[in-house]
Amino acid sequence: MRLDEFDYHLPEELIALRPARPRPASRLLVVGPGEMHDSHVSDLPDWLRPGDLLVLNDTRVIPARLTGRRERPGGAGATIEATLVGVTTGGLWRALARPGKRLAPGDRIDFGPLSAAVREKDGAEVILAFDREGAAFEAALAETGQIPLPPYIATRRAADAQDRDDYQTVFARRPGAVAAPTASLHFDTGLLETLAARGVATTRVTLHVGAGTFLPVKVDDIESHRMHAEWGEIGEAAVEAIRATRAAGGRVIPVGTTALRLIETAAAEAGGIRPWTGETSIFIRPGHVFRATDGLMTNFHLPKSTLLMLVSALMGLGRMRAVYAHAIAARYRFFSYGDSSLLLPHGI
Repeated sequence: MRLDEFDYHLPEELIALRPARPRPASRLLVVGPGEMHDSHVSDLPDWLRPGDLLVLNDTRVIPARLTGRRERPGGAGATIEATLVGVTTGGLWRALARPGKRLAPGDRIDFGPLSAAVREKDGAEVILAFDREGAAFEAALAETGQIPLPPYIATRRAADAQDRDDYQTVFARRPGAVAAPTASLHFDTGLLETLAARGVATTRVTLHVGAGTFLPVKVDDIESHRMHAEWGEIGEAAVEAIRATRAAGGRVIPVGTTALRLIETAAAEAGGIRPWTGETSIFIRPGHVFRATDGLMTNFHLPKSTLLMLVSALMGLGRMRAVYAHAIAARYRFFSYGDSSLLLPHGI
């Protein structure tokens, strides 16, 4: 398929720069094969059935954007911005540096309470060795780092203290993401309690969302695109919940494309879904056979993005074109802080 098949025009004013408050006040477009309904996230319990299972991603966004000063023996200093994108073996960190051309292996960067040595460099990507680890590293990072807002927000306003709460799910537990699983931002404790009271179960998995989620697709033939890798884990409890739900006739509905990509990775091999840990680079596009997913709650995605390809795989490209046309005409708010959709390919 061609990349331009996944393009659409979005009026700039529909890009959400702040989330709705309270969280479940966001709008929700409920989509089946032949019908669409305008609703709100607070009404989600009315659209689900007792026995359904929501799969939640419990990753926690770290304040991964750092600004510091390059220190080089005998050389002039330079201001450097580094965005952490993932930890490597030995406790080293991969980061995207700006301007990368001002860095070389052996340089040190002073980030205030943190200091790091540049071990390797490949274009804008560098490998950093920090001067502390564990709890001491996390405390220093919390003191000096900023939440790495997506580019389409960061180019329009600076991150602030409010984003530390807004860009974090209420069930975030395991630190490691540099982007939020944004469909989950619509949940608060009250909504979770209402869902449980209605017989809708939840289970949790972890996929640490990486900066690669914002990388554009640069090839005309999407089959040539190579996905970034992200670390994830689905444990025995989540696997058993998914198996039991499907055996009882309930629907398994990931909240967000990150949770969907993880459970589809864990179900990719013969024999059904199994516990799984590792890096996934699964690329879900039209033609994918879904093995563990019956629906999806997800926000509205960028034009020509792999996430738009994913929802088109679930619902059909023509159907998603109609969905996005309706959402734009009805003035839904788009992207990370925007409104959401509930996609049910087998019927509402």
